[in-house]
Amino acid sequence: MSRARFSRTLSLMEVHFTPEQEAKLAQTAAEQGREPDELVRQVVARYFDEENRFVNEVTRGEEALKRGEYLTHEQMGQRLERFLQP
Repeated sequence: MSRARFSRTLSLMEVHFTPEQEAKLAQTAAEQGREPDELVRQVVARYFDEENRFVNEVTRGEEALKRGEYLTHEQMGQRLERFLQP
C-alpha cells in the first residue's frame, strides 16, 4: 500500500474513548493549551518512539547474551549491594 493511501486511510480512523477518558483528554489538552487531537497524536508518537527504544534494547540484550556477555544472579546481587551502599 502506498504511503499516500495509507495516510488517507488513517486520516479516516476513529478512536472511541470512554466518557471518563474523553474528559481527562479534554482537561489535559486544555491545561497544556492544545487541542485534544494534537495531544492524542503526540501521545501516540511518543508511545511508538518508546516501543521502538524498548525493542532495540531487548535486541541488544539478546545479542549480548548470545555473545556470553551477562551477569549471574550472584554477580547482579553484588553489584546491586555496592550500588545501594551509602
